[in-house]
Order: sequence, then structure tokens, then C-alpha cells
Amino acid sequence: MKDSENKKQVPLRLSPKLFSDLAEWAEDDFRSLNGQIEYLLTECVKKRKKKKEKEE
Repeated sequence: MKDSENKKQVPLRLSPKLFSDLAEWAEDDFRSLNGQIEYLLTECVKKRKKKKEKEE
């Protein structure tokens, strides 16, 4: 099964300003808006896990 077939869909509401900023950033990084949001969330989760490991 492909990774994309296992992905969950999540409705997301963004302010127009945040949407615009993320869309511009995604374009700069040659990603889709969805891909950019997924990338940013993944990076944040990685950082959080590393921080928790250091605290333990």
C-alpha cells in the first residue's frame, strides 16, 4: 500500500494571512501547500521529541 493511501485527512482552517504566507513559503521551497504544512509539522514533532529525550 502506498504511503499516500494511508494518510489521514484533516480539515484545517487558516487565517487568510497565514494561508498566504504558507503558500508563498511553499512556492519558495518548490512544495505544494499541503506538502509544506506536512513538512513543517513533521519538523516540529521531531524537535519536540528531541527536546523530550534531552529532558529525560
